[in-house]
Amino acid sequence: MELPPWAPFLGVVLATVMLLKAVLGRRGRRAYNLPPGPKPWPIIGNLDLMGALPHRSIHDLSRKYGPLMQLRFGSFPVVVGSSVDMAKFFLKTHDVVFTDRPKTAAGKYTTYNYRDITWSPYGAYWRQARKMCLTELFSAKRLESYEYIRAAEVRALLRDLHEAASGSGRAVMLKDYLSTVSLNVITRMVLGKKYLDKEVAAAAQGGGSVTTPEEFKWMLDELFLLNGVLNIGDSIPWLDWMDLQGYIRRMKKLSKMFDRFLEHVVEEHNQRRLREGKSFVAKDMVDVLLQIADDPALEVELNRESVKAFTQDLIAGGTESSAVTVEWAISELLKKPEVVAKATEELDRVIGRGRWVTEKDIPQLPYVDAIVKETMRLHPVAPLLVPRLAREDATVAGYDIPAGTRVLVSVWSIGRDPALWDAPEEFMPERFLGSKLDVKGQDYELLPFGSGRRMCPGYSLGLKVIQVSLANLLHGFAWSLPDGVTKEELSMEEIFGLSTPRKFPLEAVVEPKLPAHLYAEA
Repeated sequence: MELPPWAPFLGVVLATVMLLKAVLGRRGRRAYNLPPGPKPWPIIGNLDLMGALPHRSIHDLSRKYGPLMQLRFGSFPVVVGSSVDMAKFFLKTHDVVFTDRPKTAAGKYTTYNYRDITWSPYGAYWRQARKMCLTELFSAKRLESYEYIRAAEVRALLRDLHEAASGSGRAVMLKDYLSTVSLNVITRMVLGKKYLDKEVAAAAQGGGSVTTPEEFKWMLDELFLLNGVLNIGDSIPWLDWMDLQGYIRRMKKLSKMFDRFLEHVVEEHNQRRLREGKSFVAKDMVDVLLQIADDPALEVELNRESVKAFTQDLIAGGTESSAVTVEWAISELLKKPEVVAKATEELDRVIGRGRWVTEKDIPQLPYVDAIVKETMRLHPVAPLLVPRLAREDATVAGYDIPAGTRVLVSVWSIGRDPALWDAPEEFMPERFLGSKLDVKGQDYELLPFGSGRRMCPGYSLGLKVIQVSLANLLHGFAWSLPDGVTKEELSMEEIFGLSTPRKFPLEAVVEPKLPAHLYAEA
């Protein structure tokens, strides 16, 4: 086909316009002094350097380029802080500047279009949600009122393990038991009833339940995986529609499954409110959320999707950290019998052999507490804190961080910094004895729950469940590896997501060591 006579002229004009745009763009752009980092490739940036375990890849790069490192993920600049000073800069000194979140497919498709607490952007909606969590959902008074639930579910865990262990000598899949206790605690607190017990399973088989226990666990595992993956479309937006890795398809499927479940939950609670009328009293966190949503004085409306998004956050956030951390703790202890012996001595001395450990006992168990902290140092649930976004330009250590830069804080690297820790790869709870380091977000050497305005609002609940579960598992049972497996052969590999669980679920042999009547009474 012959080109029209004006086509060459149009081509010259377009080329000239593009050239002028590029030149003027460079002139108008501030010359930033960016942190050091590997040279990015066109289009993909540094994505080629991210392996199957991005937190380990970033840790290795940080050792080469320093505690403040510049990367490029596709079209977007990314800065990584991997030292105490850098964590303090991003999470405390300039917390407000870095309080926003980047837009991601996970935030869009799995949290009702950024309506949850984790992914909602900085602004009035998020501030209101944070205040709601701190003053209503996770207040000290409310958590104390639910202590009986936590105690009952930990006792159920001990009974179930005793039943599985008695006389069999066979190994148990610990994660199954830990996930059940965590989920039962959180669903009773949030939803008002358990969703992982025999009655629910029977109802599901008979078509009387909206989900099965197995499906519910799978949904939570999938949620954490998909919220932590490096989705190519998040880094190279013009490829997003292709969904090259299939993650968006999985997110949409998961979103439909959760919505079906959460619609059922909200409707159940609304029906009870209607039935009881003026005599209605809030019994769980969904009741509280619905009451808050009715408040005409709210700065920003909380609609039905907001309530579902917050409910999903409460369930997921309260489940994964506890189960993952306790499983890692037992894994480490199976390789360190001398640590188990010290913990047993402390438990026998403080608790005795005639009762179980309660939450009130934890302050008198410094060695058990040290085991929890050491586990969180080596195996943080979120090795790279949820990404933040620079709302405006900032400067640190002489380097510029332009507005729009995505920010990662590598808790994994901080926990392995030889300048902070002797023998950082060794599991040594003794390092915390006599130390004032805590996990509450004020000590930047140890940040399993993050810090600052975006710190996990439910950390105190997760910590309570972790401490009392681990203490009782050590108090009530002797732990060993299955026949034929040595401690040197026990895999300590992890998989990456929003949380970082074991790659291979832990199988261990448990042997009851307290009087039999305690397990029956538990």
